[in-house]
Amino acid sequence: MVFGMSLATYTTIHVIISLVGIAAGLIVLFGMFGGKRLDGMTAVFLVTTVLTSVTGFGFPFEKVTPAIILGILSLLMLAIAIVARYPSHLDGTWRAIYAITAVVALYFNCFVLVVQSFLKIPSLHALAPKGNEPPFAIAQGILLVLFVVAGIRAVKKFHPVTA
Repeated sequence: MVFGMSLATYTTIHVIISLVGIAAGLIVLFGMFGGKRLDGMTAVFLVTTVLTSVTGFGFPFEKVTPAIILGILSLLMLAIAIVARYPSHLDGTWRAIYAITAVVALYFNCFVLVVQSFLKIPSLHALAPKGNEPPFAIAQGILLVLFVVAGIRAVKKFHPVTA
């Protein structure tokens, strides 16, 4: 039981929140490429991505794991992104800081999506049962390159008109 619900139910809720965060984050990222603020979708992205990390800490664990460290790093990026976006209003260098930290937080969620896909999807698991085989490394490498390129593009293109 986790917070009064079965582990399976808790996991399902966590996964749904994560997928909503990823979808909203991708929409926000593409909005950045067009210089659009997308205020409502940005709020959905930030809230669901924070909830993804927070609910991740609710799973039973006995020691600090890489997932916990990633969750802490994600919350750090999100805290900076939220400060840059809201109290700092994307003014000056806060615009680039927001773009970078939002993209990094989205990357972390997508990184975990790839990890979980290799763990849970039988055809992918067969390719990398230990999670350190070449197909897994290639998938994560491609994801990293895509996000580095996307982050650079977001910083260059995201010049929204102030509301």
